[in-house]
Amino acid sequence: MKAIWIAFSILYTKTMIKEEKEIIKLEDGREIILTTGKLAKQAHGSVEVRMGNTHLLATVVSNKDAKEGVDFLPLTVDYREKFAADGRFPGGFLKREARPTDQEILVMRLVDRILRPMFPSDYHAEVQIMISLNSHDENVKPDALAALAASTAIAISDIPFNGPISEVRVARINGNYVINPSSEDLNSADIDLMVGASADSVAMVEGEMDEVSENEMIEAIKTAHEAIKVQCQAQLNLASKISKSSPKREYCHETHDEELRKKIKEATYDKVYEVAKQGLSKEERSEKFRAVKEEYISTLTEEEATENAYLIGVYYHDVEKEAVRNLVLNEGKRLDGRKTDEIRPIWCEIDYLVSPHGSAVFTRGETQSLTTVTLGSSTDVNRLDGVTYQGHEDFYLHYNFPPFSTGEARMLRGTSRREIGHGNLAQRALKKMIPDDNPYTVRIVSDILESNGSSSMATVCAGTLALMDAGVKIKKPVSGIAMGLISDYNDNSKFAVLSDILGDEDHLGDMDFKVTGTEDGITACQMDIKIQGLSYDILEKALMQAKDGRLHILKHITDTISEPRVQLKDHTPKIIKLEVPKSTIGGIIGPGGKIIQEMQASTETVISIEEVDEKGVVEILGTNQEKIDLAIEKIRSIAFVPEKGKTYKGKVKSIMPYGAFVGISSNTDGLLHVSEISWERVENVEDVLKEGQEIEVKLIDIDERSGKLKLSRKVLLPKPEKKK
Repeated sequence: MKAIWIAFSILYTKTMIKEEKEIIKLEDGREIILTTGKLAKQAHGSVEVRMGNTHLLATVVSNKDAKEGVDFLPLTVDYREKFAADGRFPGGFLKREARPTDQEILVMRLVDRILRPMFPSDYHAEVQIMISLNSHDENVKPDALAALAASTAIAISDIPFNGPISEVRVARINGNYVINPSSEDLNSADIDLMVGASADSVAMVEGEMDEVSENEMIEAIKTAHEAIKVQCQAQLNLASKISKSSPKREYCHETHDEELRKKIKEATYDKVYEVAKQGLSKEERSEKFRAVKEEYISTLTEEEATENAYLIGVYYHDVEKEAVRNLVLNEGKRLDGRKTDEIRPIWCEIDYLVSPHGSAVFTRGETQSLTTVTLGSSTDVNRLDGVTYQGHEDFYLHYNFPPFSTGEARMLRGTSRREIGHGNLAQRALKKMIPDDNPYTVRIVSDILESNGSSSMATVCAGTLALMDAGVKIKKPVSGIAMGLISDYNDNSKFAVLSDILGDEDHLGDMDFKVTGTEDGITACQMDIKIQGLSYDILEKALMQAKDGRLHILKHITDTISEPRVQLKDHTPKIIKLEVPKSTIGGIIGPGGKIIQEMQASTETVISIEEVDEKGVVEILGTNQEKIDLAIEKIRSIAFVPEKGKTYKGKVKSIMPYGAFVGISSNTDGLLHVSEISWERVENVEDVLKEGQEIEVKLIDIDERSGKLKLSRKVLLPKPEKKK
């Protein structure tokens, strides 16, 4: 009976757990394994992704129906790294994972940006994607696998999706392109790109580079796309084994009135087109567009207007979009009257604020950034304690986007994901221009005071200005520009690449491509494409047009300040670094930090010390040079290690019948024996020396047992000739 029960249990288990697997092989022999059927089976799609010892679990759930009044895709992407994945405890009091870190949020954004455009435009049911890192391999970066995991979970579900897609990291290391390199290999890369794509076209690019050319960047994207095609096919292969993946669920989240759509277009299109071509400001344009809509609504009965309010809004927005796009394609005119490759007016000013160590205002059209730079010591570094990375940043940038920048009043709910993403892009654009020997911790803060397109690129430009104003010896100035695209959906050969796009052009267009760089090459980029099938010819044209725009903006920057200030501002702290023997570190710190704290208080400086290469490195930061010098003196006295054979300038502390005690540092004395005072015989020490007298002495011996010092004065004096 027992044997029958065991056999039944095995059969039942095999029936309930039917694992399906697909293996993706990389060119260097490494494998990515996709499996489903074991975990989280109540989710609509659940996939495990393994590479080395890294394990990701991705799940997707979507409601059957859309909520009333929702006319967009309510997509939530959540990515979390479990501390247990690295065998560690979470920091903090509660000892559990809480709100997401900046790194987790950046991964969420990477996945969201590639997935969102791939859902049907009329699908409005809530979708929730959750990705968790459950095991971490230091040689495998999980962010390069997150989108693959999410897309596979959707592919094997019944949720409507125009995928699959995937993302890979492509890096150029020693001239060779590597897909999904290890963290260690990535340290020597001059190109680090995350590329997201379907099998047909690239849809997302983000990364940083060491001043590479446009053609080198395109080559990297092409390499990544070839790897993505393999990963997309693997997802299709796995989905073919899952019965529920096909057909996809039926839905109806939109009801339309084609007659109403036609009436609205006939009544408003020409008027909207005329407003669009007037080249008005953002506020004026919005008012006139609103007036056209209200004029049409006034022709309706109150009942018609109320009943069709939602559809009127949708169809009128479509009219605006079509009119603006046709204006660009047919006449080469943009909403603000510019040509397609024209940059908005720019003005810059440095040293705008008195107290910050560096400050600048950068204004381009109706987009404005007020940026400050603060210089600090090693104690001011941004400490990172995540699952996949522990360390610190001595250069970091924070981006703030207050509601008044767009003329809105809304709740302040802390730092948004958008702010974190834009700040990260600007930081990546600038960080490689900070010299390796920069002694300061550098913090940049960009406050967006006006926004109408590409505030992150304004941050890059303002950041460059503020760094130079602060006297940071950056290698080269950096500028940034946002590029857009308007294409004809019916004719792929008809398109317009737009330089320095407006907010409306981003919203109504097909591409948002941000590029930053120096005069010698690209340092960072971020691209989101809303249409499928973007050709590499268009991408190349966009990059070359972006280069012209970057150089134009860069000239405005260098005309304002051509190179970093030679001298730091008077109120900027100075940093002095001293090397001390490793054995003296404890003495400088003191019990419980008492001595170093007292020194900081008395000298009004910030003092830090760390061990580097078997030596102690003391860092002193302060604004008053006299007090800095006092701190140096105090540290040197504590860290003083007498060296046999070395000459010191000392002070006579006390006189004894047998000699004198001479201080060669504030807390180190040695005996100058009467026989070592002079070559001549000294009967009375006080005849030669006085207390407080400064003399030069040589350390001739150190007692091995007691550590007492034996000094000599006579060996520094000319030896008299012997009398004949």
